[in-house]
Amino acid sequence: MKSLKFRNGDQIAQIGLGTWKSKDGLVGEAVKTAVKSGYTHIDCAATYGNEAEIGEALTDLFDAGEINREDIFITSKLWNNAHKKEDVIPALKQTLSDLNLDYLDLYLIHWPVAFKSGLEGMPQSDDDFVSLEDLPIIKTWEAMVEAKKQGLVKHIGVSNFSIKKLKDLMSKTDEHPEMNQVELHPYLHQDELVNFCHENDILVTAFSPLGSQDRIPEMKADNEPSLLENPVVNAIAEKHDVSAAQVLLNFHLQRNCIVIPKSTNAGRIKQNLKTANFDLTQDEMNELKTLDKHFRYVNGKFFETSDGKYENIYDE
Repeated sequence: MKSLKFRNGDQIAQIGLGTWKSKDGLVGEAVKTAVKSGYTHIDCAATYGNEAEIGEALTDLFDAGEINREDIFITSKLWNNAHKKEDVIPALKQTLSDLNLDYLDLYLIHWPVAFKSGLEGMPQSDDDFVSLEDLPIIKTWEAMVEAKKQGLVKHIGVSNFSIKKLKDLMSKTDEHPEMNQVELHPYLHQDELVNFCHENDILVTAFSPLGSQDRIPEMKADNEPSLLENPVVNAIAEKHDVSAAQVLLNFHLQRNCIVIPKSTNAGRIKQNLKTANFDLTQDEMNELKTLDKHFRYVNGKFFETSDGKYENIYDE
């Protein structure tokens, strides 16, 4: 499996199993299938609501000798309702309890958005949001750094951060983010952001690499373009005798990014891992680059407020 290195030399597999939208009763088996198929990287988050089931699966895998704890890389994310400095480590400890782990390999600030402390579910009004002026990201970050010092996490980073937000955070701390997890695919290259991260020794993970077609209807736009049905993607897939999904995943490997496709289908989980067995040519990468339309499947509008606390969270 191809891997990338953190600043301290630790490695992370470029293909991981995503668990967003993986249903109860299926996600545990998906994790078991993934690990038995050769995955060493599982991406989780508190807000996905399935970390307890994943934790049971991990315990079963460790007990059965399928994999050792030190040989698997587990990521999770801090939800928006725990951004207060005093809430970060308790939220992390809850995730560790749910996952049946003593430490995480990577912990990310999920969004540059803050909710009222302990808010259950999504905000129902503007009053449920806390502005970044009142609760600056640096305060949250300081608690992330403390969690790392305590040995609760090995690496810390962010998710859905723009260059502007990265620069602002980096200007206020010596402990720079080690990862930025963002939406990336041939319709959304974000070259400037990816290059900035690479230039500053920040690894990049791509989410929604296949277009996230199974997200809830409220998050979908009318007439969304389909990545899996794109004729350029499918023509390239035919040349390599692989699936369209494998082409879309390989796109990120060629860009030195990590990618975390979600699936609970055993066949697709195994097929996704085989993406590392071929390489796209430079001409094919150039073809895929012509598809960029800066289209976001996860547009962040569900975090916009009418009172101006949050407008364009991507700073575009």
